[in-house]
Amino acid sequence: MTGLKELMQPHRIVMMLVFAGIVVWCAFALRWDWIPKYAPLALEGLWTTIWILVVSTFLGFLLAVPLGLAQAVGPWYLSIPARTFCTIIRGTPLLLQIWLLYYGLGSLFPQFPWIRSSELWPYLRQAWPYAVLALTLSYAGYEGEVMRGAFSGVAKGQLEAAKSFGMPRFTMFRRIWLPQAIRNVLPTLGGETILQLKATPLVATITVMEIYAVSSRVRSDTFIVYEPLLLLALVYMAIAGVIAFAFRRFEKG
Repeated sequence: MTGLKELMQPHRIVMMLVFAGIVVWCAFALRWDWIPKYAPLALEGLWTTIWILVVSTFLGFLLAVPLGLAQAVGPWYLSIPARTFCTIIRGTPLLLQIWLLYYGLGSLFPQFPWIRSSELWPYLRQAWPYAVLALTLSYAGYEGEVMRGAFSGVAKGQLEAAKSFGMPRFTMFRRIWLPQAIRNVLPTLGGETILQLKATPLVATITVMEIYAVSSRVRSDTFIVYEPLLLLALVYMAIAGVIAFAFRRFEKG
């Protein structure tokens, strides 16, 4: 009942009416006849966006954990390379990183006959592995610094108590240190994941046909500008909403 009263406040009602008016105006005043023709391509692009996001964030987080741990408690020969990697990734544009990997490694590999004759060549000649690698390294660079702070923020008394009970170091890391560090940075991880989603359109610059590239193709084929962009914005907002909702559930759980 309290939630209903909050929802029915005057300013919220005005906002909902304005939003409903915009939706009705967009539905009847703009052109949407192109959707049936490009729907299959749009669904394929949406799937590409989602799996690139999931794979790059998952692999990036797996890489961010040792990067953060090395910076927090590692010896100098591990902490310095980890800190250098995070500094380079955070200090250079993601678009530059994508181009360096695609036009750098992508143009270097064909010069080696043993690579062209290997089973990996059908994949290395495509653009998506470089896109996934660039997004993975970017996410790891940012989250490595976040995890450094998370590991440093775990109470030292808990770790010392675990040591006094004879708990093995890896078990202590798996059962105490890592879970608490992840719980402390869940809000940040959620925000970074949404930023990762909004970075995926950059892979369209190396010919990966994700959802943004599909909207660009619609604009170039039909000269319709606003409708594909509005629909694209709704798609990104919907995915971002799902990500935010999932991380809020993780925080409460």
